[in-house]
Amino acid sequence: MPLNRRDFINRTAATGAGVAIAGAAGAGSAQAADHRHGHQPHPPHRPTTFSLRVLGTTDLHGHALNWDYFTDAEYDDATHNDVGLAKIATLVEQARAEKGHDRTLLIDAGDIIQGTQLSYYYARVEPITGARRGPQHPMALAMNHMKYDAAALGNHEFNYGIPLLRAFQDQCDFPLLAANAVDAKTLKPAFPPYLVKELKVHGAPPVRIGILGLTNPGIAVWDKANVQGQLAFPGLVEQAKKYVPKLRALGCDVVFCTDHSGLDGTTSYGDAVPYPENASSLVAAQVPGIDAILVGHTHVERPQTLVVNEQTGKTVVLSEPLYWGMRLSVFDIDLTFEHGRWQVSSVTAEVRNANTVAEDPQIARLVRDEHQKVVAYVNQIVGTCTVAMSAAESTYKDTPIIDFLNLVQSDTVKAALAGTAYASLPVLSEASPFSRTAAIPGGQVSLRDVAGLYVYENTLEAKILTGAQVKDYLEWSAAYFVQTAPDAPVDVTKITNANNTPDFSYDVLSGVSYDIDIAQPAGSRIVNLTAGGAPIDPAAQFVLAVNNYRSSGGSNYPHVATAQQVWSSSDEIRNTIIAWVQAHGTIDPSTFGGDEWRLTRAGVPLFS
Repeated sequence: MPLNRRDFINRTAATGAGVAIAGAAGAGSAQAADHRHGHQPHPPHRPTTFSLRVLGTTDLHGHALNWDYFTDAEYDDATHNDVGLAKIATLVEQARAEKGHDRTLLIDAGDIIQGTQLSYYYARVEPITGARRGPQHPMALAMNHMKYDAAALGNHEFNYGIPLLRAFQDQCDFPLLAANAVDAKTLKPAFPPYLVKELKVHGAPPVRIGILGLTNPGIAVWDKANVQGQLAFPGLVEQAKKYVPKLRALGCDVVFCTDHSGLDGTTSYGDAVPYPENASSLVAAQVPGIDAILVGHTHVERPQTLVVNEQTGKTVVLSEPLYWGMRLSVFDIDLTFEHGRWQVSSVTAEVRNANTVAEDPQIARLVRDEHQKVVAYVNQIVGTCTVAMSAAESTYKDTPIIDFLNLVQSDTVKAALAGTAYASLPVLSEASPFSRTAAIPGGQVSLRDVAGLYVYENTLEAKILTGAQVKDYLEWSAAYFVQTAPDAPVDVTKITNANNTPDFSYDVLSGVSYDIDIAQPAGSRIVNLTAGGAPIDPAAQFVLAVNNYRSSGGSNYPHVATAQQVWSSSDEIRNTIIAWVQAHGTIDPSTFGGDEWRLTRAGVPLFS
């Protein structure tokens, strides 16, 4: 659905004032007005303390229920985590009952509408169109029922384009906040930057809480095709410095940030944009006036992290509740009434585990029809496979299942370039072991089997690299392995993910053969690199079939972001794979592969 530019600018202007204000009316507001005008109420015992609670989720990624659509079973992992809003809803109700519903807020830190086949279905198969027409997004249904107060935008909110995001926004009863998502031309806010809530205090002025939402600058890189020319994404620190003083000027007694950005200051996209990807700790340290931050984006569990503000010396409390609804962050904020206003006296945070409670049956019923529709969709048979394939060893061995991904991508690019000036160039392809549990069974293959190979909404592009650049690309990828001496014991669970590099940042290339010598330091590991059986020519040109995330600078691979693009597709790679299986009918691993990569130490292969 194309973006109506006038509607977009009108929305931007409407939200340009930058604030969604909600909270207590009546007595509490009248007391606040009396206090501002010097008319003090005189209760016999004015409260001198007050406590409130902020509950936080992040990186829900389309998990409404404790269900794995790729296995068609309840979700389970090695540590028996549970996922989904139905589980979180039970924790939320418990936490509200402990503190009091009237003094508890519920916030999210982004990445809501992408990640499961449930969320994919309502973006691509039967897409939502707005608040009062068409299908309702199951995440909006669940979050509205749970009475979320606000959510920050995550980078994956933009995967399906701005119109779909706007439709989801229309269906939400709570604001989607992003102080650093601005109109590319006017630089005015494209979404509300903040929300101000008021909590009543009997016999005293209300407590005002300012909630500032910040999203990730990497959106400009990762979703360039969807946002370029329409939205810009300044840095988190820069926008927080602008809005935190505004919230204090509005009389906020508490300033709470919800940031779709990690803690450690790292960046995966190099210098593609001049702002760090994981900046929450920088926001805490460099922006005075913040009391607490709900952290997202990095999918880690941090019950409580303390950061001291460099200017004020005040401690800021941060918490990140893992991902997919596995945990709930619980911030407890105590205030004292001093010198005519509320002052924060202490903040603590913890996380609670979703696997300790049962699903909320109301949430389960609320999204049951949508869930069952998607279960039927993913279980349809799309083809057969002559032999079972597994990704279990794909992080350290050349496996047919990754060869299959590269085959589909290479075939797609070759067909697209047929008859063009680039048709004669060799086509290489990159693929990553996104999921170590991905598998294709022998016999009948369902849509969910195929979809499970590619869990992201990436699209396919084709770019030109030289042989020398291909080698650089592989060297960057090979840094994924831990340097291991020739005589050291090998534990396959410990030789990957060097420097915390995630599996999705490790690429295998087809169209070339090569060894990775992990006895050597990173940058000097690729040996015996050949193409077509001959040593690769550094000056030769190759076409690389590459996903849009990597092509835009994701994981900071060299050369590819600035390389010449010769083709691109708007369809998800997942759909391309499903269509390939439907067209060919049978997956036969004996008919593909041929290229080979292997791990060695000083020239000796690690595995036979």
